[in-house]
Amino acid sequence: MESPPWNHVAIAGNIYRLLGNYLEGKKCTAIPDGFDLHLTKDNIFIPEVMAVCDRKKIRGNGVLGAPDLVVEVLSPSTANHDRGYKKEVYAKCGVREYWIVSPYEKSIEVYRNSGRECALHHVYSIYPDRMLEQMSDEERANVQTHFKCSLFDDLEISLDKIFNDLL
Repeated sequence: MESPPWNHVAIAGNIYRLLGNYLEGKKCTAIPDGFDLHLTKDNIFIPEVMAVCDRKKIRGNGVLGAPDLVVEVLSPSTANHDRGYKKEVYAKCGVREYWIVSPYEKSIEVYRNSGRECALHHVYSIYPDRMLEQMSDEERANVQTHFKCSLFDDLEISLDKIFNDLL
C-alpha cells in the first residue's frame, strides 16, 4: 500500500493538532491516524482522526466501540467507501459526528447522527478567488470559513487552519 500524499497527511495532522490542543486536560481525547477502530467483528477501520470521550473504549490494540467524532480525509481510491459504506456503519454504531474532508475541494462535509443515519449538516469550503469574484455580494456574505463541532460548544474551527501548509 502506498503512503498518502502530502496534502492528505498535512490535513489529518492539522485536524489532530487542533483537536488535541483543544482537548488537552479534558475528558475527551483526540486520536491520530494509525490506530484501529473496532466497530463490529467485520468492521475495523483506521480513520485519520477520532475523538473519544469514553476513555474505557481505548485499548492497547485500538478503540473498541463508537468514537464521538470520526474524521476521514478523502483519497481517490477511498472516496466512495468513505461517503457510502463507512458513513452507514458509523451511523449504525453510534458515531455522533462524522467529517469527510476533501483535500482537492478544500471542503469539509459535516454529518451528524440523527439516531438513524449520519445526515449532512453542512458543507464548509474554501473557495478560490476566481470563484469568489463570480459570486454576488450576498453569496460571498454567506460563505462560512469557521464552524463549530456539535460536540464541543466552545471550539471554533477555522478552515484556514485545517487547509494550512498544503502544496
